[in-house]
Amino acid sequence: MDDGADRGVADELVLALLCRIFGCRAELGAQIRARGRIRDYRPRAYIARSGESISVLFAIIAGVAHALVYSSEGQPVLLHEYCEGDVFGAIGSALHPRHEADVIAATEVSSFLLDGRELALLAERHGSIGMALLKLMVDRLQRTESRMYEHAALSSVGRVYAELLRQASDAPERTIRPAPVLTELALRVSTSRETVSRAVGALERRGIIRRSHDALTLVAPQRLEELIV
Repeated sequence: MDDGADRGVADELVLALLCRIFGCRAELGAQIRARGRIRDYRPRAYIARSGESISVLFAIIAGVAHALVYSSEGQPVLLHEYCEGDVFGAIGSALHPRHEADVIAATEVSSFLLDGRELALLAERHGSIGMALLKLMVDRLQRTESRMYEHAALSSVGRVYAELLRQASDAPERTIRPAPVLTELALRVSTSRETVSRAVGALERRGIIRRSHDALTLVAPQRLEELIV
């Protein structure tokens, strides 16, 4: 699979996801599908580059992509994480919109691409599309506000603990599988891999978490929550 290659994806899966994203029935979902195309990206391939004009809506069909900005020291900062069902690109109505970050495939990614002009026409004809996009934007704003609060209010170690608590709380039996990769965890909370390694090691020594070769289990969630400062 080449970087940015077009590829066939099972239409029934794409259609179901588009109906979920836009809150529509299969008939309208089929119209949306017919106006766009599927594009695949290898891990670490650029899906969009910071400063490029926004003309296309991207909807993630499968995989994970990261929107990254960079600090003055050149350290990458995770602005957004896009997973299955997330959209970015031509959503708002800025006069001359441009991508605010580099969007890079963190895994193999399949994305549905829809020209912004087609999206505008569909939204004019079908109010449900506009409402669905508004909800997506509000949800993303809330996630961004939560991330900004954590960066302002918590120490770097506290952010590591908060992210582990969040991931474990969403996992069956509070077991994150596969175990978090330290470099990815560091990117999520905007700190160094060394800080993450020390923080995770301290939790393991205190019996708050348990690690194996393929999983991390949160043993004492209340104790971990008390450490988030």
